[in-house]
Amino acid sequence: MIVVLLGYMASGKSSIGKLLANKLGYDFIDLDEEISNRVGMEVPAIFSEKGELFFRRTETEVLAGILGYDANIVLALGGGTPCYAQNMAIINKHTPYSFYLNLSIPSLAKRISQEKVQRPLVAHIPDEELPEFIGKHLFERAPFYAMANTTIFAENKTEEQLVVEIGDHLI
Repeated sequence: MIVVLLGYMASGKSSIGKLLANKLGYDFIDLDEEISNRVGMEVPAIFSEKGELFFRRTETEVLAGILGYDANIVLALGGGTPCYAQNMAIINKHTPYSFYLNLSIPSLAKRISQEKVQRPLVAHIPDEELPEFIGKHLFERAPFYAMANTTIFAENKTEEQLVVEIGDHLI
């Protein structure tokens, strides 16, 4: 079985994914890390040196490869992965277990402001402008995130509560 976690940056995909995989006894895969390993560069370097088109093509190839595995996996996507190519259609064809981790703009802005150094996309944006930036992105991405089989409203829930909630859907 493959469980896919998607959502905006800082929504908890990787941290919740690791906990969920551990609880289920599954392997955990972070899609961005897999892409980095395949290309031999960190994601920001891929974007700057090879371009977004190269990254998105590679992302779709790596995603399709992972979804073809005959293994028990929890897969955390990059925030933009659902929005390109036919990635959500590919995901939903391979598994009924895609989960959108939905958080409010203020919660995302708070989390992102604390991790801006690790997030090149927003490192240059002043904290007071983050909510507007996030809101614009969420508006553009919402139709893709809505294609997930299940939306998990993550606001004011602990990682452990979210792991239990996701687990309850895995029947």
